[in-house]
Amino acid sequence: MAAGKYNIKVEQGATFILDFTIKTGSTPWNLTNYTARMQVRTSVNATTTLLSITNSDYITLGGSAGTVAISVPATVTDDLIAGRHVYDFELVSSGGQVWRVLEGKFTVSPEVTR
Repeated sequence: MAAGKYNIKVEQGATFILDFTIKTGSTPWNLTNYTARMQVRTSVNATTTLLSITNSDYITLGGSAGTVAISVPATVTDDLIAGRHVYDFELVSSGGQVWRVLEGKFTVSPEVTR
């Protein structure tokens, strides 16, 4: 399965929420026993991350429904550098297989009110 392209826009200092369902055709993936991870970097070749989240913190996987809920609090987005970055979102099976599900631009718009 090739990764879907989806560009994300985040408002610095505001709660970021993204919900989606992973399907093969019309059938949701059973995400039971999967882990998820997402990283944001200034560029593909950057050695440091601007944001690194997993299902241990800000990602919730919905088991047999195939749902993914990402919720990053304002206290975390407040520290993001404004600008255009890149990200990808991956699933890892209990057997260690990795699927890149989404990828694209991750734009952070600067906060004015502080």
